[in-house]
Amino acid sequence: MSVEIRNPANPSEVVASFPTITPDDVPALMATARTAQLAWAKIPQPERGRIVNNFLDGLEARREDIATAITREMGKIIGESRGEVNKALGEGRAATSRASAAIGEVLPSQKPGTVTYSTRRPRGVIVGINPWNFPFSTPIRKTIPALLYGNAMVLKPSISTPGAAFIMQEVADATLPKGLFQIAYGSGSLGSALTSADGVDAISFTGSVEIGRIVAQAAAANLAEISLELGGKNPVIVNDASDLEAVLNQIYAAAFAVCGQRCTAISRVIVRRELESAVVEGLANRAKAAKIGDGLDAATTIGPLMGEKARDDVAGFVERSLAAGAHAAAGGTTIEQNGGYFYAPTILSNVTPDMEVARDEVFGPVLAVIPYDTPDEALAICNDVEFGLSACLYSEQTPLVDRFIAEAESGMIHVNCGSFPEDHAPFVGVKNSSLGVGGSNGNSTLHFYTQEHTVYRKAQA
Repeated sequence: MSVEIRNPANPSEVVASFPTITPDDVPALMATARTAQLAWAKIPQPERGRIVNNFLDGLEARREDIATAITREMGKIIGESRGEVNKALGEGRAATSRASAAIGEVLPSQKPGTVTYSTRRPRGVIVGINPWNFPFSTPIRKTIPALLYGNAMVLKPSISTPGAAFIMQEVADATLPKGLFQIAYGSGSLGSALTSADGVDAISFTGSVEIGRIVAQAAAANLAEISLELGGKNPVIVNDASDLEAVLNQIYAAAFAVCGQRCTAISRVIVRRELESAVVEGLANRAKAAKIGDGLDAATTIGPLMGEKARDDVAGFVERSLAAGAHAAAGGTTIEQNGGYFYAPTILSNVTPDMEVARDEVFGPVLAVIPYDTPDEALAICNDVEFGLSACLYSEQTPLVDRFIAEAESGMIHVNCGSFPEDHAPFVGVKNSSLGVGGSNGNSTLHFYTQEHTVYRKAQA
């Protein structure tokens, strides 16, 4: 069976077709991965790093193919797709640069003649389940550290955006040992089969809280380790700024990149009341100036939503917000263009912290502006949601900055900058934004992709 992929900017256009597998194929897939992993783990880690770099070299040679596939399948503008590819490769290189880094420590022994130390071994076979919105960078973020630390990867791409993963498979077949990296493409039942399969040692999942709970339950049944990267309802507090226009440029970019379909997208602007009107007007002007269209058109600044359901969900959020008393300073409407799934970038003012749009993840081009009067109120609004992925503050007042860093309930904390993570840094969340050991990027990946062992060694009994 094959799945046809359609262009969300023009759904009448079929852009690709990909073959699927079924749950019945999973046992053989796992057996192949296990065989490959046992051999791979015997290769010294620095040498594994060299081989994985060859894999990255092959992907770099295909980066325009990958970027085009991303845009055609999920709609983000081509500049953003190229940015995704480049950032993913940067994260991959940052990971392989740690190939010769220490993975344990020597400990002072309590017993004479004994050397005590810790070391780490690969977990084994990793299942990586990926979302549709970052179809290359999320798979790379899972795959590269998994391989570096001696594991095999069975990767399930989104049913909607598999093109980048299939290119990864082509490059892996030419650069990596057979069976070390395998694509498992299919429907939701395939995901269930993968997460509950015999022989799975760890599961890395990126997606919704709802599905994350199901994955966690499946992993618990097999006592498999998990790393769950889930949703966000990311705030920015705007308290003061010597250059408000620069601040608004950064907020707008962080809110509307990928049409707001980004787990770290800024979704709430918590603004000091004296600045509210200027912030609403400035953001609204930027939203009204957006060029909406097909992501392959160089003039486009914001592409379509992923599909009809995504567009309708966003429209529902906005409609309910307006009914509750919010005001659309910009946007608030669907855009008719070639039958595509377009929604105008929307700035909502007169939003209160108890509104649905101020609390739940919209995952679309909608930004809610909430005023505050005191820093206590701002921090309370900032933290009063179930998520804790990314939080931002714009202020040049050191006491407030120090307090924000200490009190913001977020895995990633940004001060006077937007919510874009760096290539080498841990990607982490708290509360309902994350679960499991380690982060999904940076040094902390060592804790998820390896297991710690303690060695007590004497020359003789």
